[in-house]
Amino acid sequence: MVEQESPRTRLEQLLRQRHVTLEEFRKRYYRAAGTELSERQAYRWVAGELRGLPYPQAQATLELLFGEPVARLLGPPYGTGTVLPSRRRAGAAPERGSARTDWEGQVIAMSADRARNFLTRIEASNVGAETLDQLIDDVRRLVVAYQQQPLPTLLGDLVDTQDRAFGLLEGRQRPAQTRDLYLIAGIACGLMAEASHDLGAPHDAMTQARAGYACADNADHDGLRARIRGLQSGIAYWSGRLEDAVRYAQLGAEPAARSQGTASVWLASSEARSLAALNRLEDAHAALARATEARDRVEPDELDSLGGVCVFSRPRQLYLAADALAWGGETEANHTERLALEALDAYAAAPEEDRAFGTEAGARSALAVARVLLREIDGAAEALTLVLELPPPKRIHGIVTSVEHVHTALGAVENPGRDVTELADAIEAFTSERLVLPR
Repeated sequence: MVEQESPRTRLEQLLRQRHVTLEEFRKRYYRAAGTELSERQAYRWVAGELRGLPYPQAQATLELLFGEPVARLLGPPYGTGTVLPSRRRAGAAPERGSARTDWEGQVIAMSADRARNFLTRIEASNVGAETLDQLIDDVRRLVVAYQQQPLPTLLGDLVDTQDRAFGLLEGRQRPAQTRDLYLIAGIACGLMAEASHDLGAPHDAMTQARAGYACADNADHDGLRARIRGLQSGIAYWSGRLEDAVRYAQLGAEPAARSQGTASVWLASSEARSLAALNRLEDAHAALARATEARDRVEPDELDSLGGVCVFSRPRQLYLAADALAWGGETEANHTERLALEALDAYAAAPEEDRAFGTEAGARSALAVARVLLREIDGAAEALTLVLELPPPKRIHGIVTSVEHVHTALGAVENPGRDVTELADAIEAFTSERLVLPR
C-alpha cells in the first residue's frame, strides 16, 4: 500500500478530512464568492505556494467556507505540537473533533467523517437505520450549535448535512425511510434558510425555506410546515416586508394548531411583532395574547425534541414580545423594558443548551430601545455593552438590524447630549464590521 503524503497546509488537511476534491473545493468557492477559482490558484493555496495572503475577498470567502483565519488555513497542518483543549461547559453544544486544535481531535474528526461516508455508501441502495440515525444525530448537534457558535464554524457542516439528505432522497429507499429523509432534509433546509438570512441574503433564505416547505409536504409533517412558515415570517420581517411577514405567520397557524408544538407560540409571537411594526398595536397585543394561550396548550413534537433553534422557548417568547412592543414608542416603553428584562433573566437561568447569543442580543437591543425612549441613555448603553462586544463572526443580520433600531431611536432624541453621541458612534462602529457574504 502506498502511504499518502502528509498534508502540506491546514487547508489541504481540512479538504482531506472532509473528503472534498480540488474540483469540489473550486465549486464551493464559486457558490460562496460568485467568482471562479482557477485550478492553478486552488492548487497553490492547497500546496502552500504563496508568499503572502490572497486578496481580501478571497480571504473572506476562505474564512466563510472553513471557519478559520486565512493565515492558519494557508499555514502548516495541525499535528506539529500539543495544545490542550479548553474544558467545555456542561450542557454546551457538542463539538466535533475538528473544532479542537490538538492532533487527537483532528484524527477523531477525520475518522468520524470517513465512517459517516462509509455508512452512506454501503446503505445507499436501501437507506438503513444507521444512516438515518447518523443524519438525525448530525441535525441534533447543528440545531443546538447554531444558536451558540459563530456561523462560519458551522456553515460547512450545514451544507454537507443538507447535501447528504438530498443525495439519499435521489436514491431508492422504503416509503417510511423516505418520509424520515424528507423530514431531515426539511430541517436542514430550515437551517440553511437561517444561515442565508444571517448572512444578509434574504432571497436565498426564502429559496431554502420554500425547499424546506416542499420537504414538509412530502413528509406530511405539520410541525415542520409550521416551523418553515415561522422562518419565512422572520425572513420577511427582517427584510422590511411586514405585510408578507404577517401573511406567512397566519399561513402557519393551521398546521401549528394541528401539531400543537412550540411553533404555534412562535407564529403568534412573530405575527405580533410584524403587526406592531405596521403600527397595528391593538392587533399586536391580541396576537401576543394568542401566543400566551398557545404556550398553555403546547404538546412538544418531534422538532421540539431536537432542541436548539427547533424549539421556541419561553425566553425567546419574552424577547419577541419585547421586540414587538419596542415599536410602540413611549407609550409601551415601560412594558417593553419589563419584558426585555424578563427575557434576559430567563436566559440567564436557562440550561446552557437553551442559550442563544442572537436572541439574547435582540433582547438587550429591545431593552436599549425602551431606555432610550425613557431618556435613560446610560441604561441603554449598559444594555448594549455585551452586544457591542460581539466579534464580527457573531454580528449576524438580525443582531445588526436590532442594534440599528437603537440608533434610530437615538436619532429621535431631542437636544442630544454627549452620552447620545457617544452611544450612536459606538453603534456605527459596531455595524460597520459585520458578518456578510463576500462580494
